[in-house]
Amino acid sequence: MTSFRISDVMTKQVIYLPVETTLDEVARVMKEADIGDVVATDGATLAGVLTDRDIVVRAVAQRRDPARTTIDSIITREVVMIEQNCTTGEAAALMRERGVRRVLVCDSERRLVGIVSLGDLALRLDPQSTLGQLSGQVPTP
Repeated sequence: MTSFRISDVMTKQVIYLPVETTLDEVARVMKEADIGDVVATDGATLAGVLTDRDIVVRAVAQRRDPARTTIDSIITREVVMIEQNCTTGEAAALMRERGVRRVLVCDSERRLVGIVSLGDLALRLDPQSTLGQLSGQVPTP
């Protein structure tokens, strides 16, 4: 199996939203940017990550009003990070170990530079992957 660096497969577009943002606004941003996650901030501090699945499971399924429910009330605060020079194999192992599908990517100074998802890994390792096809992503050479 060929191993790539995380920086070769990560999504560099990171959307930041304040924890006070309502879920209906988050959903609009996700739709417009064609993404499934946002990084939540509390002032200048990284507060956590919110995914489209979090919205469904922690808000919609609980019948919470998306116009009044904020990121802060359903966010995943435990952030999993990996350094951009690590390999895709290391990212896959970390995801498996921590039971997550997305990992924030940092540089050597621990500054956020991207996000890598299970779909990103699947696309790079197998461009014909069902995960890649379902996400609508196109593999890059």
